[in-house]
Amino acid sequence: MLTKLRVMTTTAEPAVFSLELSDDQRAVRDWVHGFAERVVRPAAAEWDEREETPWPVIQEAARIGLYGFEALAQFWTDPTGLSLALASEELFWGDAGIGMSIMGSSLPVAAIYSAGTPEQLGEWVPQCYGTADEPAVGAFCVSEPNAGSDVSSLRTRARYDPAKDEWVLTGQKAWATNGGIAAVHVVVASVEPELGARGQAAFVIPPGTRGLEMGSKLKKHGLRASHTADVFLDDCRVPGTCLLGGKDKLDERIARAREGARGNGQAAMRTFELSRPTVGAQALGIARAAYEYALDYAGQREQFGRPIIENQAIAFALADMKLEIDAARLLIWRASWMGRQGKPFDAAEGSMSKLKAGEVAVWVTERAMQILGGNGYTREYPVERMHRDAKIYTIFEGTSEIQRLVIARAISGMQIR
Repeated sequence: MLTKLRVMTTTAEPAVFSLELSDDQRAVRDWVHGFAERVVRPAAAEWDEREETPWPVIQEAARIGLYGFEALAQFWTDPTGLSLALASEELFWGDAGIGMSIMGSSLPVAAIYSAGTPEQLGEWVPQCYGTADEPAVGAFCVSEPNAGSDVSSLRTRARYDPAKDEWVLTGQKAWATNGGIAAVHVVVASVEPELGARGQAAFVIPPGTRGLEMGSKLKKHGLRASHTADVFLDDCRVPGTCLLGGKDKLDERIARAREGARGNGQAAMRTFELSRPTVGAQALGIARAAYEYALDYAGQREQFGRPIIENQAIAFALADMKLEIDAARLLIWRASWMGRQGKPFDAAEGSMSKLKAGEVAVWVTERAMQILGGNGYTREYPVERMHRDAKIYTIFEGTSEIQRLVIARAISGMQIR
């Protein structure tokens, strides 16, 4: 039996949907890509071998306005939320180690932005970057030797000294990007240990503060141009104004927690939620770089009298690489847009974007090495470095297993363990 379809009419303007970038977004993408191609890529192998912070490259980025709060603010104020993702993808397409040295300061800035007052934002964010002549870096310190994925079990303590209006921090932080060399450290510490994550707060450690010392610099598998080290806090005293958000807000939050009320999120987790799509875009840049290199190589490398791309196995591998990269980008763009619009990640869309992009980066770079054969396993070709750089994206800022846990909890509404 056929029924007549009733068509609803409306006088409202039709909704417009488009994935086409605006002129401003294309300008940002092309600007960062040009810097990555002209400055970053030629320096990538050298700084990876040296395993040192590439200060000359950071200074060049600062000189042209790419490194600093002004650039980050320009990317962040894009009403679609895509500019920061676009810039991150292009920069890490150039090189992930150098890219992390340039973008590493954005994490403490995100922490200050998400939890701090306007006065704290104005005071501390510029110091995370320094000046074009003397650039500086910032560090976000949350993980500990016994608290990586489980940030609710932090042992670093913050005790308030009312007589001096100071906070005293004691503990050890692990795997801190720019740890020990940063001008400004943002440290997440436990104020009320019995409340777990709900009893934590974030503190700014100003430059030159006594009691903060760097441990041994870590020798890493990848991202070797980015400095990573442990940070020790030995009765590290900071003024009361260094508590992000202020003591009144902290006291109110702790009081609600003691009464059993639900909070608005934990200090470290709020920062990670802001950063996950951007971290995914970083991994995407690595994947795209490896795919493009393998595609070009396959078109030029000949075996049995013809380019290897004419072999179906190679062509299909490249097709799958392109497919996965584009799928990851769409997840990143969706999460970036949702975050900018203030829409809740009801299905953990931020975690989806980071999980997908991180695993795609590892998979694509491995396929690229396979396409290059023995050449891909040597440091004479960049895909070996790209593969090493990619692996961390399934580990830091929430392992792939933690991202799946977050997603599973979001879609089920259950406290899955």
